[in-house]
Amino acid sequence: MTKLSIGKTFWAALIVGGVTGMGNGSVFGATLMCALGRGRFDNWGGWGGLAYTPTTFHGFMDWCMLVFGAAFTIIMLVSLRRHGELEKSAS
Repeated sequence: MTKLSIGKTFWAALIVGGVTGMGNGSVFGATLMCALGRGRFDNWGGWGGLAYTPTTFHGFMDWCMLVFGAAFTIIMLVSLRRHGELEKSAS
């Protein structure tokens, strides 16, 4: 067992990874939308369930944020676990 197990670091990784990843996802989505324009998005999708439908303008941006947030959370969990292993081996 490492000093930094997933149980000890889950909430920190979720908050830090989620906030960082969702911020990067929103920048990615905004940049992509600025480069492409509305393109084939007929509906901007800003109300209710349409805000999370990836075929709408706003839904695509929300999904970018969710995917990036999940990816960064996984990266944080892996890196914290590895850091805990290094701390344990140094002791």
